Amino acid sequence: MSNRLLRVNELLQREISAHLRRKHGSESVAITITGVEITGDLREARVFYSVLGDEAGAARAGRWLARHRDEIREMLAKNVVIRHVPLLAFVHDNHAPRTLRVEALLGEIDRQTPSP
Repeated sequence: MSNRLLRVNELLQREISAHLRRKHGSESVAITITGVEITGDLREARVFYSVLGDEAGAARAGRWLARHRDEIREMLAKNVVIRHVPLLAFVHDNHAPRTLRVEALLGEIDRQTPSP
């Protein structure tokens, strides 16, 4: 992936996160935008999000984000200088719980290993 695409991904992630906190603080408090992957032609972007809680909460958050998709695109059009504002697709990022589980297991192994 080119540096330009990486920078655009990071910019979109920051802008979407900031907008959710600024405009929808109470509704989006449990939602974290974990990443964005934009296509090479900058016309479509997958926005990855994680949610505190269970899968039902993730489904509710996905529906909530889908309802606010046009508003988020409009904000991006105003705040980001880009030729085409990408179409947004929200994807639940379920790596966070697995990452926490792996970290917990590694911490447990570390505690069980005797020091020299």
